[in-house]
Amino acid sequence: MEFEKDFLGKLFEQATENPRLRQNYDLRTSPIDNSQRMLNALLPGTAVPIHRHPNSTETVICLCGKLDEVIYEKVISYDKSSSEDFQQSMDAQDIARKVEYREVRRIHLCPAQAKYGCQIPKGAWHTVEVIEPSVIFEAKDGKYGEDDSETLDDSKAKKEQTETTFSNSLGNLKKNIEYLIGMERQSGSMDVITPLYVSRMLNVPLEEVEEVMNDMDD
Repeated sequence: MEFEKDFLGKLFEQATENPRLRQNYDLRTSPIDNSQRMLNALLPGTAVPIHRHPNSTETVICLCGKLDEVIYEKVISYDKSSSEDFQQSMDAQDIARKVEYREVRRIHLCPAQAKYGCQIPKGAWHTVEVIEPSVIFEAKDGKYGEDDSETLDDSKAKKEQTETTFSNSLGNLKKNIEYLIGMERQSGSMDVITPLYVSRMLNVPLEEVEEVMNDMDD
């Protein structure tokens, strides 16, 4: 198989007819091949959701056109003006946790400018902004639909569902608290988790949280 001008032209035609303004072409040649290797024709205006691939880097090579690969990072903040006050008075404050996703890098791809490709780090949130009609080659590990890839919207929905489960749980409060503390420490966002913060996050009376956390410290 050869990928010449006419072949790419047909991909562009199919992308034009596709409501999503993009069209991929699977390059795998065997049903037992569980990788993802494809050509993707992208037109300006196509909306690629911010997404990530937790288990694989992604290689992107631009065959023609012009586009940007945009990478984001998760940023967690709290509604305190002073980190010193935050550490000293957390148990007396109504702490609000805020999660945002900030653009940290924009990789310009354009063969005419000798900008041929890049690798997206494993687990990095990213999207594509198409400037001119483009065809890219994409490759990553894992079978499509079974590689744990997720969009940012899906990830947020899962977190909201988890928080709702916490809030409505009539089960073991200690396990819920331990899970929440583990999640916060894993994210590296907080060194000290106070009963008030846990109470607000789990929607559980402060007195109940304090009793359980005191027992956990014993």
